[in-house]
Amino acid sequence: MKHDIYSTEGLYKIVEKTDISSTISRHVIYAPLIAAKAKAGHFVILRAKEGGERIPVTLVDWSPENGTITVIIQAIGKSTVQINSFKTGDSFSDVAGPLGTPVEIKKWGTVMGVGGGVGIAELYPIAKAYREAGNRIISVLGARNKDLLILEKEMESISDKVIVTTDDGSAGKKGLVTDAMKELYAAGEKIDAIFTIGPIPMMKFVALTSLPHKTPTFASLNPVMLDGTGMCGGCRVEIGGKPKFACVDGPMFDAHQTNFDQLMKRTAAYREHEKQSLENYQKDHQCRIGLH
Repeated sequence: MKHDIYSTEGLYKIVEKTDISSTISRHVIYAPLIAAKAKAGHFVILRAKEGGERIPVTLVDWSPENGTITVIIQAIGKSTVQINSFKTGDSFSDVAGPLGTPVEIKKWGTVMGVGGGVGIAELYPIAKAYREAGNRIISVLGARNKDLLILEKEMESISDKVIVTTDDGSAGKKGLVTDAMKELYAAGEKIDAIFTIGPIPMMKFVALTSLPHKTPTFASLNPVMLDGTGMCGGCRVEIGGKPKFACVDGPMFDAHQTNFDQLMKRTAAYREHEKQSLENYQKDHQCRIGLH
């Protein structure tokens, strides 16, 4: 159904909510102005409730015809747990975007996408865009276990080759995504570019694995982010020894030039605060059935 992109009726309503696993959910949101401008690599910042935390999340899909955008969210902290408790028909307080610099889509030849966990969702639109531009796509998908492996069928539909790895061997090959990369290189696979999205340690070692082969490698960074416009400076990262802001200069950067150790240190700065916030939220919202 086609909507007027300037209509505000039902703005930011969840048109469809699907639970992918116990902690990961897909949200299709009515946001027509964003859907009309979205490109691969863009992200949005959303808030569940007025005054709530601003959560940056990469766009997985979008439909200008339907006026919808799709995001996939893993419940980790208080705000993401709250968001994934939403149901079809609920609405976000606000959704800002599209934000960031979209990925430059061009003909590389063979493009490898390396996604870890929920990062696979963010990798999907990029791999899809490169496939549509005439590239051959190799997708390496990693997760801790099969329950955290997402979008495998969707990635298969736009890939020439898909390799799955899990830490415990419950799906695909037991091991890490870098093990699969090393096997491909050893087999003589010609890889012209790599795009990786996932946990910071994973992206760091993807970059270290591709560096000796001089394969251009790009990583989508996920620092602490507040306003999404470069004003707060919270998303500062170091690229080639120089400061950049992930929200406006990225989030995709040259992985071989990225200071991943600094990024890990910055993202860990508020970990204890986030843990305490989640614990307090869960105490306040525990089931009270049978207490009265």
